[in-house]
This record gives sequence, C-alpha cells and structure tokens, in this order.
Amino acid sequence: MLFKEKILSSEYPFRGKILNVRVDRVLLPDGRISTREVVEYSGAVAIVPLTETLEVIMVRQYRHPVGRELIEIPAGKIEAGEEPEACARRELAEEVGLQAGRLEFIGRFYPTPGFANELTHLYLARELTPGTASPDDGEFLEVVRLPFAEALGMVLHGEICDAKTICGLLLTSRMLEGTEAR
Repeated sequence: MLFKEKILSSEYPFRGKILNVRVDRVLLPDGRISTREVVEYSGAVAIVPLTETLEVIMVRQYRHPVGRELIEIPAGKIEAGEEPEACARRELAEEVGLQAGRLEFIGRFYPTPGFANELTHLYLARELTPGTASPDDGEFLEVVRLPFAEALGMVLHGEICDAKTICGLLLTSRMLEGTEAR
C-alpha cells in the first residue's frame, strides 16, 4: 500500500515573519478526504561546539512557548538562499562568539514532522577560537560551558529536553566513541 497523500487544495490562514501556517485538503490512500495543518519553516541548523578539553558550549534562554528556561546547543534559522554550513558558522558566532576551525556535518532530522516541514542540520564545531557574540535583537542568552559527559548525563536524566540538543549531543557521543570520550 502506498501511504502518500495527494494535496487537493491549500490555503494560508497565517503568514508570519518566521513561519507560515498552511491548511491542506488531502486525498488519503483509502480514498477519503481529510485536512492537514502544516507549519512551514525554512529550516534550521544546530551546532555542538566542543573544546579540546571536551567541554560543550551551550546557551541558556527562556522559551516562551514552553514557559521556561532551557539549556540548548547554539542554533538558528536558515535565511533564504543561505547554505546550512554558512548558517552554522553565522549562528555559532552570533550566539556564543566562537569561530570553528573545523565544522563537521553530523546529521539532520525533522523535529516535529507531524505538523511542520522544518529540517534541522546538525554540525560538530571543533578547533574553536573566541570572538564576540552578537545575539539577535530581543534574544537574551547566557553562555553555559559544561563537561561533555555532564551534558550527556543531563540528557539521560531529562534535565536537557530540547530535541536539537538531545540529537546533537547523542550523535556527537556516538562519533566520539572509540576516541576522546573513552
């Protein structure tokens, strides 16, 4: 059985600065008609900045939709026409004031494919050199340095619950197996 749904019509009840909401009328595989609400987002990057001493550089910030502060890896929206790697370098500099001598792609994922088309690209940043952070207007961040093993433990104990951070740290841990992390 093919599971693809055919879009019969689309409308946009909301178009915003960072996302759009689209409502599709679709033909289901069994012939019935249904609707799908889709959040359109241009995509994002997330970066795991890892020092030579195996500290991960993260940010603490208040997230209004969940009503609390979260500890996260640096991340940001891909601008129109921007390549993911260029976005990763820009966001690393803006959020935590770092330049990466080495930036390695470690994976990609859909954070919420049940209602959004966002694709997040993950990078591991090494050979870090300091610069000056310049967060976006209205973005309030605190830089947090944690031993990588401690950050990973926080994921495993539910203290870090941000999807991009969980994915980034777990994939980085997997990459480090057999090397520095032992």
